[in-house]
Amino acid sequence: MANLIIGFLGENPVLTSYHVHSTFSDGENSVGEMIRSAIDAGVDEVGVSDHLVLLAGDQTVDWSMSPAAIPRYFDAIAEASDDRITIKYGIEADFDPKTAEELRDLLQSHAFDYVIGSVHFLDGFPIDVDRKYWDELSETECNDVILGYWNRIAQMARSGLFDFAGHLDIYKKFGTMPTVDISEAIITALDAITQARMAVELNTSGWHKPIREAYPSIAILRGCHKRGIPTLVTADAHKTQDIVRDFDRARQLLRNIGYTRQATFKARNIINTDMI
Repeated sequence: MANLIIGFLGENPVLTSYHVHSTFSDGENSVGEMIRSAIDAGVDEVGVSDHLVLLAGDQTVDWSMSPAAIPRYFDAIAEASDDRITIKYGIEADFDPKTAEELRDLLQSHAFDYVIGSVHFLDGFPIDVDRKYWDELSETECNDVILGYWNRIAQMARSGLFDFAGHLDIYKKFGTMPTVDISEAIITALDAITQARMAVELNTSGWHKPIREAYPSIAILRGCHKRGIPTLVTADAHKTQDIVRDFDRARQLLRNIGYTRQATFKARNIINTDMI
């Protein structure tokens, strides 16, 4: 869990891109290529945040780097350093209560600037891999997964392991939406995020998925703003072309909701800086 520092940067907001993947997980480009693309795009701070998924037992996923690769990952980020940009050491780690303590030990062993908390699996169910997995479920089962997802997000926040929540409501990626009232589960999760002093990203990648909606929804972002939850714009970039995709659109959306600042990160601290 990050500490919150309130800072102001005057009339020139910092342009950041913190949700960035490289070939260390499921990105198409190397760490160096992603950082150079951020420089070309005029980004002030870029954070590489490859996937780390620790599943119970011997289960693995082919789009996650292994814990053993983290030292090489840090070396690759350091080797790509450039005076023209500030580089942050990040990671996108999945939360699973069965492996939370293992993850805690691992995160404490490395000097990350921030840790993105995500839920891609719910007790083995792959939430955002392929529409076919949702199509195999009944309406009741779909609702159960979605409610379970929000319960898991609340658990994730209470764990104190993460600095900002990644792509909230990602279960909608293929168009699956609940047919029951899930508002209480969302409220509980957002309250847990508030108590954990985490931020929530506006992830622009959802605009390019079947749902054609950013993560999370405007209604959820309004709930974040009401609670004073810090936010930031991310692209969830998996290739160089996407490093700041739809950022202008996203920043305007946040302004319309009422946000005037964005969250930046350093050494697991959130710095709530001027946005406009």
